[in-house]
Amino acid sequence: MDKKAIKTFAIESRKKLIEEVKYQASLLGITAKGIAEPVEKAEGMEVYDIGASNPNTIYDEAIKQRKNLVKRINEKGFDNVVEEVAYTWFNRIIAIRFMEVNDYLPTRVRVLSSETEGKIEPDIVTESPHIDLNFTPEEIEQIYQLKNDNKLDELFRLLFIKQCNKLNEILPELFEKTADYTELLLSISFTNEEGVVRHLIDNIYEKDFTDQVEIIGWLYQYYNTELKEDTFKNLKKVKISKERIPAATQLFTPDWIVRYMVENSLGRLWLDGHSDSDLKENWKYYLDETEQEPDVQIELAEIREKSKKLKPEDIKVIDPAMGSGHILVYAFEVLMQIYTSVGYSELDASVSILKNNIYGLDIDDRAYQLAYFALMMKARSYNKRLLGKKLGLQMCSIQESKGISKDLINFVADNNANKNDLQYLVEIFNDAKELGSIVNLKSIDFSSISDDITKIKNKKYNDFKSIKYQKDVVNTLYPILKQAIILSRRYDIVITNPPYMGNRGMNKTLSNYLKNNFSDSKNDIFAVFIEKCLEMVLEDGYLAMITQQAFMFLSSYEKIREKLLKNRIVNIIHLGPRAFEEIGGEVVQPAAFSLQKNFIHNYKSKYLSLVDYKSQKTKETAFLNESNKHVVNQERFSQIPGKPIAYWASNSVIDIFKNKSLGQIASVRKGMDTGKNDRFLRFWFEIDISKMGINILNGEELLGSNLKWIPYNKGGKYKKWYGNQEYVVNWENNGYELKNFGKSTLRNQQFYFKKGLTWTWLSSSSFNLRFFPEGFIFDSNGSMIFCDEDILFYIEAFCLSKVAFHILKILSSTLAFNISDVKNLPIVVSSDYKDQIDFLTKQNNAIAKNEWNNYELSWNFKIHPLLNHNTSKIGHAFENWVKFTHDQFYQLKSNEENLNSIFIEIYGLKNDLTSEVKENDVTIRKADLSRDIKSFISYAVGCMLGRYSLYEEGLIYAGGQWDPFRYSKFLPDDDNVIPILDTEYFEDDIVGRFVEFVKVTFGEETLEENLDFIAQALKKKGNTSREVIRNYFLTDFYKDHVKTYKKHPIYWLFDSGRNNGFKAIIYMHRYEGDLVARVRTDYLHKTQKALETAIAHNDRIIETSTSATEKSKAVKAKNKLVKQLDETKKYDEALAHVANQKIEIDLDDGVKVNYAKFQGVEVSSEGQKAKKIDLLKKI
Repeated sequence: MDKKAIKTFAIESRKKLIEEVKYQASLLGITAKGIAEPVEKAEGMEVYDIGASNPNTIYDEAIKQRKNLVKRINEKGFDNVVEEVAYTWFNRIIAIRFMEVNDYLPTRVRVLSSETEGKIEPDIVTESPHIDLNFTPEEIEQIYQLKNDNKLDELFRLLFIKQCNKLNEILPELFEKTADYTELLLSISFTNEEGVVRHLIDNIYEKDFTDQVEIIGWLYQYYNTELKEDTFKNLKKVKISKERIPAATQLFTPDWIVRYMVENSLGRLWLDGHSDSDLKENWKYYLDETEQEPDVQIELAEIREKSKKLKPEDIKVIDPAMGSGHILVYAFEVLMQIYTSVGYSELDASVSILKNNIYGLDIDDRAYQLAYFALMMKARSYNKRLLGKKLGLQMCSIQESKGISKDLINFVADNNANKNDLQYLVEIFNDAKELGSIVNLKSIDFSSISDDITKIKNKKYNDFKSIKYQKDVVNTLYPILKQAIILSRRYDIVITNPPYMGNRGMNKTLSNYLKNNFSDSKNDIFAVFIEKCLEMVLEDGYLAMITQQAFMFLSSYEKIREKLLKNRIVNIIHLGPRAFEEIGGEVVQPAAFSLQKNFIHNYKSKYLSLVDYKSQKTKETAFLNESNKHVVNQERFSQIPGKPIAYWASNSVIDIFKNKSLGQIASVRKGMDTGKNDRFLRFWFEIDISKMGINILNGEELLGSNLKWIPYNKGGKYKKWYGNQEYVVNWENNGYELKNFGKSTLRNQQFYFKKGLTWTWLSSSSFNLRFFPEGFIFDSNGSMIFCDEDILFYIEAFCLSKVAFHILKILSSTLAFNISDVKNLPIVVSSDYKDQIDFLTKQNNAIAKNEWNNYELSWNFKIHPLLNHNTSKIGHAFENWVKFTHDQFYQLKSNEENLNSIFIEIYGLKNDLTSEVKENDVTIRKADLSRDIKSFISYAVGCMLGRYSLYEEGLIYAGGQWDPFRYSKFLPDDDNVIPILDTEYFEDDIVGRFVEFVKVTFGEETLEENLDFIAQALKKKGNTSREVIRNYFLTDFYKDHVKTYKKHPIYWLFDSGRNNGFKAIIYMHRYEGDLVARVRTDYLHKTQKALETAIAHNDRIIETSTSATEKSKAVKAKNKLVKQLDETKKYDEALAHVANQKIEIDLDDGVKVNYAKFQGVEVSSEGQKAKKIDLLKKI
């Protein structure tokens, strides 16, 4: 099956059909903007102005159809009706295509294509009117006339509608009578190569339709692709409406998983009572039961004795979220095998299955149509005479009861009890299109109500009012009763792939209903369906589902797990990511399970872990091989806090939970939510450092001081032991503004400023925890552990051990570690090993702290590490740095492995874990030539701009008072502007200054050797080391700076554009209001004069040189210079505009706000549209 072609067709067809429906509606004066009145009107005629020379005139039946269309639009809205009409015709087109390919059409004449290869004209056009479609004499005459006039598309439309009406006789739920507004809005062509019909015939292989009703499901899912994407794109602004719930929540289940679910529920139920059956040989995805203890076998035998009495026609199977019917179609297949195994003919079995066995519900009308069609086609494959029989299928799309009046109820019910029950049904289904199958019903007398409705359906009325009521009963009240009866039943088998929708996307109606009716599972619709489906299953019946794996592990689903674990899990397939080939990445991580609604003590369930397999196909193969199998007594899960279904946990691991938890010996606390991070948080390097309070022990110290910013722990990247100290929070006047901000949540304030341990809530690999000293406030994403100092380092070491991570994966199989997971870690404090653990932990903290402080992102950064080594050659300095970082890295790795060994010994897990630490799990950095040379250049630029000094270690200036006496040996730029140009026009040119910096730091004698070493590390183009370094500054330095400083650069690059006409770098902390004017007059204008001089020089060469090569070079150089000059002139206009404003910046506002003041400057040229120019390089 070519799914790519099917997807393209479905997506494009939706667009085309919607476009065509809108166009046809516009011809009737109906658009999204409104509904027009006719410009002319007479008996049986209406004329509409369509903005063309010829207005559109409609007559008689079309007028009635338009009236119904207008009524529908007023009820549901223009866009919803357009969507409804489009999908109605899409469903009918693909259904007819399936039927014609499989020769299921009663006429045996193809409607959309031809039996003759290469013939474009459909056979129905060719053979009309000699086809049994109940043509009237007038229609026959019309057919001949259209053929004579060669209006074949018009003829095709007529015949297509006639075929749809004819199919109403055998498939009434899909092919409803089209003499309504849907017919009015149909535009269909077989000659249009870009049309839906030709796209279907030409681009989807016919064999994909041959006996493969599964294609209907794929077409349905793909048809909804863009609607689903649009729904989730707007989710932050708009909750999911009832019209969009189906598209947003449905996902087509892979065929092998459908087979697993059906075979291990329906198939298993039958085999329970018919163990001698050979049917199991047909069921490739059936999992044999694990070997059980004798007492368990006895209980199983007692349960299975009941199944022996089961007859095929007694089995009730439901999919309460059936979508396009994929699961029910395969259930039909298995039921057919069961029926024929006991002697039924396929003819009798096909009818009985549809009448007695199959039940289905869905919230979506279009899905119901396709599920109905798919089942009928499956039945037709066994019974040629089945279509047209009145079967009374127990399937429906759930309908709302809005509009059903009390008068109608009074007309139906002949006693008060029935009236009350009917009124109850009307009330309970009022919002059914939002709630679907999760509607909870009380017990009422359905039989009595059904009798009342049947009487009315069969009665002949003479008065208009009664006839209208009778019609309303059939069209509105009966569907409500039917769905209520299906929902109120209990079933032997419930199988489904439920919708997935978290509470973030739920509208108010749905959210409130779940809070009031499904409080244990309200966080996601899939969990609600687990709870609902458990209620729908009969005692000893089977439930099989595929859902998000979250129910197995997350604390928010603990109560659902408790309910599940009261039943007997037969098997679970833990699928993990990429189980659906259409969905890449980690978005959907499902698990599928089969359980029986009973409980047997000491029953052993089977679990297959397919998480590590990277595709749908490899997962299926691993399943068939029963790879990664675990046999587990589910009662073990109750011994673990939160009862996660941690099937891989050994008995020795589970026994560990008998010890005290971390939460019993330490305070594990969640931090604050500011409510508006852009307002209250900054990176520490953005602010005026003189306003930052370091080592503050109490917020009251800030009262009456100029201190505003306090170090803030916000989690951060994967980092162990120490680090990720990047943010500050506005805590001026002891947090006055934040405390009085209505959207903030300031939790656990008593723990602010205390030392402790923090972890990153969401990790990319394993659990990572860090020591934080006093003086920090903490965020909800940087929750913390506080404890007595005596056990602080012991707890840190344990939490960073493989033992703790192994246990955390049991408590939460995701890589999101919340407060409860960490609190529940079982802690064993060993006095025998404590001193050794503390020693190793302190050493690890020191190593990690030293590494953190060796880089500029630490406020304790002192000096670049390449300048720590007393040598005249940067190459030697780097060699020393390589050795130092290598030794530190492997010391830390060794220490971590020693700690792992100790904790494995303490916890008795030698059979479960090894002490080995992978290199990529050691979170300090080894030397890296390219990175470290670039960071050396960054440090040099910091010295040029006054942030650092060669005279004094550490951060010298980042706001506050400028002190020129803190700099010697290498003076910072006096005007805070350093040009970066492709030619050295200025004394303070950045390359010249950098060369001077290398000379000062390593000596003049080795200057050229050191510049060559630096140039080789940069790997840029250039004929000399200086040229390489210049190219780096021109093209890559600023990109590296922006990346290092997390898109919040502290050095700002004035940049005229891609031709490198002008660039200059400044330090934001030294910015003054007249700086832009100085950039313009002292640098840009001088650059322009230099460019003009260079252009004139090249002109002279072009005019006077006798060398063709020299002339060619001069022409090339001049062209480049001219582009640069033109670029700088445009840039000059923008600079002038801003220079006159003398813009001030406030460091407290942060980089993003201040940077934006220099961007998007509008420059107008006479006769041209104003252009926006950025003064600074975009970030």
